[in-house]
Formats: sequence, C-alpha cells, structure tokens
Amino acid sequence: MPAFRIAPAVADAFPDALIALVTATGLRGREPWPHTAAALEELERRLAEGSWRPADETDPRIEAWHTAYRSFGTNPRRIRPSVDALGRRLAKKGTLPRINPAVDSYNAVSVRHGLPAGAFDLDHVTGDVDIRHADGTESFTPLGEPGTVENPRPGEIVYTDTTDVLTRHWNHRDAHRTRVTEDSTRVAFLLETLCAARDGHLLKAAAEELRGLLAPHADHIAVHYLGPAQPRATV
Repeated sequence: MPAFRIAPAVADAFPDALIALVTATGLRGREPWPHTAAALEELERRLAEGSWRPADETDPRIEAWHTAYRSFGTNPRRIRPSVDALGRRLAKKGTLPRINPAVDSYNAVSVRHGLPAGAFDLDHVTGDVDIRHADGTESFTPLGEPGTVENPRPGEIVYTDTTDVLTRHWNHRDAHRTRVTEDSTRVAFLLETLCAARDGHLLKAAAEELRGLLAPHADHIAVHYLGPAQPRATV
C-alpha cells in the first residue's frame, strides 16, 4: 500500500495544515447508494429554501485557501480551490453534479463542511504519494482530458506519485489516470484544512461523515491523519 507524505518545505510553509485520508477497500460503486443520494438532495433542498448556502470566498475556510494559492503563484479567482469551485457551481445552478456514488459522496461532504476533497483510485497510483512543491519538470494530464499534458510551474504545490502529478494547485483539479469510477475498488479519499487549530473538529466530523457514507458499500474503511506533526501515513 502506498505512503502519503508531506514534504518538509510544505509542512514549514503551512504548519497548521491537516489532511484526513479515508481509505476504502472492496468498494462497490455499481450498487445503489441511497444515503449519498439523500445527502445531495438535502443540500439542494436547504439551498432552495434559503436555510443554508455553501461557503464562498468571504468565509475564513475558503479565504485561507485563496491566501495559500497566492503564496505559490496561483490566482485563486481564476483557478479556484476545489471546494470553492464546487460551492459556486451549487449556488449558481442549485444542484450538485452526479458523477458516481463515491465521487458524489465526497462532493456532498466537501460542500457541507466547506473543506476541499478529492480521491485517487489506488490501483492506478504508482509508488508513494508526495505533497510537495513542483520543480517544473513534472507532467499532468487533467481529469477528462486524456490527450492533454500540462507542466505545473515551479513552486506550485502538487500531489505526485512516481509517474506524474495527481493533483495541480494542491486541490484544484485531479488527474485523469487516477480518477475514481464506478469500478474503482481501492480508493483514498482526502479532506483538507489549512487551519487545524480552528477547523480540525470540522475535518474530523467530515471524515466521519464520509466514512458513514462509504461503509455500507465497502469491505473496509480506515481513517488516517496527515500533517506537519505526522508527515507520513501508510494507507
């Protein structure tokens, strides 16, 4: 099983970062996931009735990511953190996308708690996964664009394995190779905060909520936490 590691330079730059790794094995993505469907519908209903809105860039949770993006040279209003982009889409359209049950689950948890989320199909990850600054030599093929190859700029924070980049701009967009589909059976889900002292309880609640959505449809679920104090976790 791969290890996930935070590079020392990233830990130094973001000393209050905390990442929840929720791993699922024996995942069954082709059966009905009624609790996930209900979670999506609840968020859309609450938005429609005006009792809730997703966090936007005025929220401290999103603002922290905008500040982080600017620190490594990314304009967060042009290339938005994943939770920001998803929340804006929900606020505008009134609905969340339906991709597949596993992806829908982390999308629902992400917008409910205002935390970025993503996932990798572990059967397509090569070696260990590092969260580090890009050096400019890496390649990245965006989700849904298998014929496209990009090169992250030096200094940009990326997730990368031994083959190429898995996520650009820390959490803006995932790679095509490790995308989660209905047939993915071993998946690592990630939930992230840059302000664990303030939002660590939200991260842990989100991880448990995601665990609850996944558990009826998996053989085994585990939760690990990764941060400067514990920069390595083997899943």
